[in-house]
Amino acid sequence: MTRLSNGRTVELRDGRRMPRLGMGTWYLAGGLHPWEVELSALRAGLDVGVRLIDTAEMYGDGAAEEMVGDAIRGRRREDLFIVSKVYPYNAGRKGIFRALNRSLARLGTDYLDLYLLHWRGQIPLAETVECMEELVESGKIGGWGVSNFDLDDMEELMRVDGGEHCLVNQDLYHLGSRGVEFDLLPWMRQRRIPLMAYCPLAQAGRLRQGLVDSKAVHEVAAAHGITPMQVLLAFVLHDQNVIAIPRSSSARHVRQNWSTIDVELTAEDMALLNEEFPPPNYRMPLDME
Repeated sequence: MTRLSNGRTVELRDGRRMPRLGMGTWYLAGGLHPWEVELSALRAGLDVGVRLIDTAEMYGDGAAEEMVGDAIRGRRREDLFIVSKVYPYNAGRKGIFRALNRSLARLGTDYLDLYLLHWRGQIPLAETVECMEELVESGKIGGWGVSNFDLDDMEELMRVDGGEHCLVNQDLYHLGSRGVEFDLLPWMRQRRIPLMAYCPLAQAGRLRQGLVDSKAVHEVAAAHGITPMQVLLAFVLHDQNVIAIPRSSSARHVRQNWSTIDVELTAEDMALLNEEFPPPNYRMPLDME
């Protein structure tokens, strides 16, 4: 299984260490950009030191996993940390074993470091957890987790036999969407379950533009000599129990994202950001957009 140094990582509950900054693949291999351009971005990230890649059978209907397989081909598998996700309708005894085998074939590997339930569906959590535990025992996955789970979902999961073996929860989290900070993040931190933040730079469009154009973000960027986008990423990484998986089809942006791992926001930086984008003071529905 994967071996990684202690730097720039978080310790999982099973004792393994997971990189805190990686690359996401949502919308990759979907035809928005040429395959070779997006593949080059993934390879550029690996070349500069990125070791964590997050993908899913849903992304590009499996094409994103194939692209990741192309990117990692010829590299030392034990140096990488590969995460994929299973559709809810495949997350039971009738489907999960075949779904995993398809993902492994597309990725060109014989194991995943983590396998996540992409979101809740109709299959009982107890059945999914039982199957995940069998996959761990088989050696085909190093561990398992969930995605798009709110606090109520996590509490229900903990009541299922084996649910305490959940290693991560992947949710949307960025400076403009801080609802998880009110109750979910503290609950997870207390139980040493890291949050994998997808869309840490926010979705492209008016929301992201509003963040990067903000006065506070520009002041923090100027203070550190970085870009506003790097400030957004540094904000998410400021919490040591958070893992960020920004997606980019640009090799230049991937390298820029990786350099953010060394940016440390100060208390003054956080105060500026909090003033313009206040943390929540009440419970909010889980954001998924």
